[in-house]
Amino acid sequence: MGLIKIFSGEEILAVSLKEKLEESDINVVIRNNNQANVLPSIQTAKAVELFIQEIDFGKAHPVIEEFRLSI
Repeated sequence: MGLIKIFSGEEILAVSLKEKLEESDINVVIRNNNQANVLPSIQTAKAVELFIQEIDFGKAHPVIEEFRLSI
């Protein structure tokens, strides 16, 4: 079993979803591949990805759907 990506988007939303999943005892991995100071004059929202174990998807799916409907 491996990791599956369940979210890609703004950091503030990723943290909110991560907290909701952890309340349901689902471990979440955050990947943030931003390279600081590559283009310091450009300020953009930074994308963050969330991953969970494949075996946890059944338990996580209702939480993810509820979160998506709330944004």
